[in-house]
Amino acid sequence: MITTIVVDIEGTTSPTAAVREDLYGYTRQRLPQWLAADRDGAAVDVIAATRKLANRPDADAAEVADILVGWLNSDVKAEPLKTAQGVICAEGFRTGALHGEFFPDAPPALRAWHAAGIALYVYSSGSVRNQQDWFAHARGGELASLIGGWFDLNNAGAKREPASYEKIAGAIGAGPDRILFLSDHPDEVDAAVSAGWHAVGVTRPGEPNSARPPHRWIGSFAELDPAAF
Repeated sequence: MITTIVVDIEGTTSPTAAVREDLYGYTRQRLPQWLAADRDGAAVDVIAATRKLANRPDADAAEVADILVGWLNSDVKAEPLKTAQGVICAEGFRTGALHGEFFPDAPPALRAWHAAGIALYVYSSGSVRNQQDWFAHARGGELASLIGGWFDLNNAGAKREPASYEKIAGAIGAGPDRILFLSDHPDEVDAAVSAGWHAVGVTRPGEPNSARPPHRWIGSFAELDPAAF
């Protein structure tokens, strides 16, 4: 019996283009100024972590910005980049410049599962802060109140590693055989199954990832019945 559903965001609940064009574009435009101006805040840790990760100990704020933008353009899942993106985009969500965009089938399914007593969690490579803002400022009505917890690269680990899913199961206190994971990425589905979870792939028109055996794949959350597991 499934008691818990964990969802990915990009390509699963939400269009990849919305994430990469809206969030990435907003971050790209404001990153250099934020690094230069926020000398007593989160930017200090971001600069230090970027220098270490890039092996550039003497990089100044402008050089760090170039490194981070390069990672952003290459979709590198680096923790300092995700931290910076979370802080920068929070302002965009507060001002209404940014909104969480969802596939039409996702909000009603999430609401129905929540109403049925299924615990919902999010596991995404985006920072917890970005995740929360994305759901709280969802176009068409907030969805954050449906979510019981948030997991990212920092508090759970890499999404293609079974150990990350084991860590999440321990954190939420659910047996792995009671958890269902939904993701558009075949490697993430593989990792969740290796950790003992149920997992279903989500493949939608226009999205970059394709279905891969041996797992089940769906094109809409409306096709999924958690009671069938």
